[in-house]
Amino acid sequence: MEWIYLILAGFFEIVGVAGINRLNQKRNLFSFLYMAGGFTVSFILLSIAMQDISMGTAYAVWTGIGTAGSALMGIFFFQESSNWKRLLFISMIICSTVGLKLIS
Repeated sequence: MEWIYLILAGFFEIVGVAGINRLNQKRNLFSFLYMAGGFTVSFILLSIAMQDISMGTAYAVWTGIGTAGSALMGIFFFQESSNWKRLLFISMIICSTVGLKLIS
């Protein structure tokens, strides 16, 4: 169950990053609450997951999901670059995150 919390924490980190982008585009209370809510839920779920998953593994997986997910969100929704080098390194982040799960 802790791994589910950790994966959800990573997805809510992506929500928080999307909130930062929204806040940069439109400065209003809803945009701020969107960002703050995403990060708050993410931190809560991360702390729950870290009760049974080691800190180093949990943090690496959490940031890996957030980093790769945010980069992919930028490619798919905000027309950011999708050259092969960028996709290669995003896939390396994903493979490393999966690898940490497999050895833990």
